[in-house]
Amino acid sequence: MDDHTRDPTVGAPDGDPTGWLESAGRWEHGTLRRATIHGVRLFNSGAYHESHDCFEDEWYNYGRGTCESMFLHGMVQVAAGAYKRIDFENDDGMRSLFRTALQYFHGVPRDFYGVDVLEVRTTLTNALEEPERIDGWQIPLDGRVPAARDVDFAYAAGLE
Repeated sequence: MDDHTRDPTVGAPDGDPTGWLESAGRWEHGTLRRATIHGVRLFNSGAYHESHDCFEDEWYNYGRGTCESMFLHGMVQVAAGAYKRIDFENDDGMRSLFRTALQYFHGVPRDFYGVDVLEVRTTLTNALEEPERIDGWQIPLDGRVPAARDVDFAYAAGLE
């Protein structure tokens, strides 16, 4: 584990997702969990650009080809694809980004840092044929669908 991705302030999950070290009582990469919490909440509130920034900033902490890198890069593509469709009505751009995301998610565990990656992959796959499938779509985190709060927007603003 890299010390630069440790964050003891990030709390325990509901359940036992990949990334949670039960025996140690902490996340393997606390900063990844923190970025995921903020990124998912922002996505669910339609703040796709800010969500993208959360995942992208954390992505730079991991080497190419790591599971963490693949997950984060995929989530960057998900947020960018939603942004293309919802804000610009660019379904072709969305499809291109979602295809790339699906490639990145290949091999990522189903419940990764609290995100149901299988559900995300299923939604992306369906949206390739029916783009409207992502209209209003929200990503579950720990089995719930959290919305953004002021702290999430502040976190994203601090990344700039």
